Formats: sequence, C-alpha cells, structure tokens
Amino acid sequence: MEQKYSVIVFDLGNVLLPFDYKIILEKLEHVEKGLGSKFAEFYKNNYEVHRRFERGEFSADEFTEIMLDVLGHKVGKEDFYEIYSKIFTLNEELVAALPVLKKNYGLVLLSNTNDIHHRYGWRDYGFLKYFDKLILSHEVGAVKPETGIYKAVEVYTRVLPGEHFYVDDILEYVSAARELGWDGVQFVGNKELFWEFNKRGIIFEGEISD
Repeated sequence: MEQKYSVIVFDLGNVLLPFDYKIILEKLEHVEKGLGSKFAEFYKNNYEVHRRFERGEFSADEFTEIMLDVLGHKVGKEDFYEIYSKIFTLNEELVAALPVLKKNYGLVLLSNTNDIHHRYGWRDYGFLKYFDKLILSHEVGAVKPETGIYKAVEVYTRVLPGEHFYVDDILEYVSAARELGWDGVQFVGNKELFWEFNKRGIIFEGEISD
C-alpha cells in the first residue's frame, strides 16, 4: 500500500514538552507574596499581550519590560527569563518515537511560542535534532489557528495538504489544520496517539497495551 503521509507535524507544548504555568506563579510567590497572583491576573485580563508576543509583535525586551512593570520590578530581567521559561518537562515516551518516525517521514515542529521560551526554556532539548524544520509563531508572524502558520509549513514541505498528519493538544488547532486538508488528531495521551498512528499505518516506536 502506498504511504499516505509524508510529513508528521508535531505541536510542542503539552505534547512533546508538557508545561505548567503554575510553576511561574509559585516562584513569584516565593519572591513576594501576592506577586504570582498579580502575574496571573494580568495574564488573564491581557491575554492579547501574550498572543502578540507569540506573533513576534513584541521583542523579548519589550515584553519583559511590560511584565516587569506589572511585577513592580521585584525581579530583574535575567531572573524573569529564568522564572518565565523553566516550566517544561519531557514526554520521554513520545520523544523516543521520533527517531523511528524520522526514518520514514519528514518531521516538522509547529509551535505557538515566543522568543524567551525558545531561547531559555526549550532550545537545548536534544530531540529537536530529529525535526527537519521548526515553524515557530514568533518567527513567522502568525499563531495557530491562523491560516498563515499552517501555510508556512506547506511552503516548507512542498507536498499536498493531505500528506500532512498533525498532532496538537488543542482541538481548535487540529480543526484548523483539517480545514486546510490535513489529517490530524488531538493529543490526549501517548497511548491514544499510538493507536491513531497504528490505525493509519504510521510506523512508530511504542507499545499499545491495555
């Protein structure tokens, strides 16, 4: 049977790298009581600031200055980078499948992310070497579910939309990819994803157990 997919596209956060913003809040609370709550309130009420940073509309320095003002300059710039970025852990089981997938498919990373998280949070993870291309929102000027970020993938891969298989933890982002002709699934866990791979004949490394 002819292989249907030529490219597997992975989201980063909460797929390959689970993250937890509560870590930021806890660290800020250790700096000064109430500082984490102040950060959380600003983040919730001004989410577009975060989104604009992911689109690359703010530089790291511009975004940081906004946040340091919110925090009353109780932390310095480098400390903020550290607190804001050290929120990731590794999905070792899924990462272990990447070198096997790499033998048969192109691999692309597609992430809504920002310059600080990229440089200070996850840039040095070794599994990134398995990806042919990183399509990052702050570098291409678009965020999921905007069409432009998916088109940036297609410009790179130069294959038909239906040859892309996409994995993302947010269903809205998977749905946007499907509207463009991609196939994809919402990531809810490794076992479930491996079942989806198996159903589609995608060659991977991993066990499916009851």
